[in-house]
Amino acid sequence: MALKAKGLSKVFMWGLMGLLFLGLIGFGATSFTGSSGSVASVGDTEVEAQDYARALQNQISRIQQQNGQAVSISDLRNAGVDRQVLAQLVTEASLDWEADRIGLSVGDEVLADQLAQIGAFQGPDGQFDREAYRFALQNSGLSEGEFEEDLRAETARSLLQGGIVAGPRMPQSYVDTIVAYAAETRDFTFASLDRSDLDQEVPEPSEEDLQTYYDENIDRYTRPETKRVTYAWVTPDMLVDTVEISEDRLRAAYEERESEFNMPERRLVERLVFSSEDAAQDAAGRIEAGETDFETLVEARGLDLADTDLGVVSRDDLGDAADAVFSVGTGEVAGPAPSSLGPALFRVNAQLSAQSTSFEEAKPALRDSLVLDESRRAIQANASDFDDRLVGGATLEDLASETDMELGEVDYAGQNGDGITSYPAFGEAIASMAPGDYPEIIELGDGGVFAARVDEVLPEAPRPLDEVRDQVRTGWQRARVTELLQGRAEELADAIRGGQNFEAAGLTPSSLDAVARSTTVDGLPEGAVAEVFEMEEGDVAVLPGLGRVAIVQLDRVVDADMESDEAAAIANRLRNQAAEDIAAGLFEAFVTDIQSRAGVQVDEQALNAVATQLQ
Repeated sequence: MALKAKGLSKVFMWGLMGLLFLGLIGFGATSFTGSSGSVASVGDTEVEAQDYARALQNQISRIQQQNGQAVSISDLRNAGVDRQVLAQLVTEASLDWEADRIGLSVGDEVLADQLAQIGAFQGPDGQFDREAYRFALQNSGLSEGEFEEDLRAETARSLLQGGIVAGPRMPQSYVDTIVAYAAETRDFTFASLDRSDLDQEVPEPSEEDLQTYYDENIDRYTRPETKRVTYAWVTPDMLVDTVEISEDRLRAAYEERESEFNMPERRLVERLVFSSEDAAQDAAGRIEAGETDFETLVEARGLDLADTDLGVVSRDDLGDAADAVFSVGTGEVAGPAPSSLGPALFRVNAQLSAQSTSFEEAKPALRDSLVLDESRRAIQANASDFDDRLVGGATLEDLASETDMELGEVDYAGQNGDGITSYPAFGEAIASMAPGDYPEIIELGDGGVFAARVDEVLPEAPRPLDEVRDQVRTGWQRARVTELLQGRAEELADAIRGGQNFEAAGLTPSSLDAVARSTTVDGLPEGAVAEVFEMEEGDVAVLPGLGRVAIVQLDRVVDADMESDEAAAIANRLRNQAAEDIAAGLFEAFVTDIQSRAGVQVDEQALNAVATQLQ
């Protein structure tokens, strides 16, 4: 039976702050065993290397499931995801340290209740099943003791966090004041004038005109403090032409990644298991009759959609339910159909076509990937040598002449541009550097490295007029056009104030109703709507822009309808957002205070060791 669901669920993104069992069980067992000890600590509470490795592996699996593409640990590190994972684990360790300090814990009864609520541990009757519990933990490479200890700690953390973030409320008077301001609107009429409305030519500026305009707008032509930087750098892209990849290696890489290039037809599926065939049939009938939907059934069981998410699955993953699931379209519910846990309904959230890529088709992508990877490895292998050369007295010029590094110069004032200035690592390094500082090798984030020196700091100063003459001429002409238009517009505005309408004044007006503060109106200068909200009803104003001018008449001030659905929606958003912002601020301050009291240490060598073994 194929049932049309009322709506599609969003693809579930596993949250870093979610319950611990979701991260541990959702993607199967991990196999990291090459490191011991911790990667960080908060006081005497350690972030174990094993936990960090598992979190990274889970993150890789999640992203691969969502994107359908392979993701490496290098990709995670380049995107900064590894630091996000570490920050989350350090936050959890901070809460654990504080919970232990104040003696906060949960008893066996609470722990048992938590275990009973986890869908993966329930049998066909929806009750806790010891065998399902044992099987799930075995597949995740965890012992019952380890998992229960982690779950107990997670529950204590949740209690501690809840005590901090629960309850912020905004006063109703504050909400009403903001809603009254945000929800009021304006009705107005306007007409715009531009250069085509002038009945005279705009003259060419004299040298005196340019000098005067330049002096009056000197801030526009002032160079900020600028550092004149010499740098030597090398990136993987610079080395691609020097790397050769053999046909055998390409073939081996294809075979190793064959599952990425040749994937069967797949579906993004959620599954809800029932205690009996009759219960499943009843639920299916109610969906078909429009009496309920998949999400409501999930909520009625005390579950989240995350608990039903199977991710991306193939026919082989679904067993006897495959035909039913693969016969329905996106957004439809299939079933009842058999599953390993009992009769179930399956909702299809996306259909992914089969993918077949031959070796010849895959070769360009494989070559690019292997070449870049080989280039990164070569750079990392030589990074110590680059640093040793600098320590031994080599200059950046020496590095560029003796190694693969290339020399460059840039006047840097914090701008994001092309080349090396597009890398955040470059900007961060230069911001703290001064003339005379010792160059050192710094990673760029894509596998490349650089070293730099600041040769000179140029103080803030106006650029010479000759250097910016074209910009000054354009600015002067635009200002002159605006000035002439403004004089013409004032005459027309006076006529409208005297009782003429826009048409009688020779204008083609546009009328707008219910314009909100945040509205952008085509044909009006930037910031004009904000000025309209400062006008009194019936006022006529001339609002200049850059090279154009608007004449605006405010027809009506419309106060906010505090009983409207729009006002209620604004109030709810404001109330919730303010409460969330306050709660987030309180929690951040709380964690910061814990870490300042306990002290935080990060072992970069251990982090790198984990990353190396996950490659």
